[in-house]
Amino acid sequence: MCGRYTLFASAADLEARFGADFGGVDPSYNCAPGQSLPVITDETPDRATRMEWGLTPSWADESFGLINARAETVREKRSFADAFERRRCLVPADGFYEWVDEGGAEKTPYRVAFGDDRPFAMAGLYERWEPPEPETTQTGLGAFGGGGDAEPEPDDGPVETFTVVTTEPNEVVADLHHRMAVILEPDEEETWLRGDPDAAADLLDPYPATDLTAHPVSTRVNSPAVDAPELIEPVG
Repeated sequence: MCGRYTLFASAADLEARFGADFGGVDPSYNCAPGQSLPVITDETPDRATRMEWGLTPSWADESFGLINARAETVREKRSFADAFERRRCLVPADGFYEWVDEGGAEKTPYRVAFGDDRPFAMAGLYERWEPPEPETTQTGLGAFGGGGDAEPEPDDGPVETFTVVTTEPNEVVADLHHRMAVILEPDEEETWLRGDPDAAADLLDPYPATDLTAHPVSTRVNSPAVDAPELIEPVG
């Protein structure tokens, strides 16, 4: 699975890599579910859009927070099928974390990245979810003795969310976890954003292990509240 990742490349580097405006993006060494993070959508490929990590389908009655979608079933699962057909996105990253049980008191986190820490795109899906309308409540006697209804609290409009698609691991990740994020080659990104569903589905394979590295990092990354450059440094 992919439950944490990093995105500390500068806005200039990200703009050069993806050809999109990233505005004042802040570096993050511990991107976590529930956070508002930049993605590139098929609708506005020239600028990054911030969305909450944890997809909620448009038809849901309540927030879901689905952080990953399995490549093998993404076209059949009701939670993801419509987004796969119409709302695919790129999730910029420059590494991701996996946790391994090595017999200690807690699992050991590993960071997986390219040797030069270059940014890349993970395959993602996005949705717009409208929270249910708030119900009116009785407020007691009105001006003429009748019951009054309180005005419903205004909502904040649609909530935009995304999920990361995962697939079988390559040789590097297989020692760490049984799933890995789908990493797209640069020349595959346009197809993922705008290609037909069959062409997009053909991209959901493990990224070659040749250029990827993995090393253990501090367990401080376990807390989403911790975000510091030291998190990506090798330990032990």
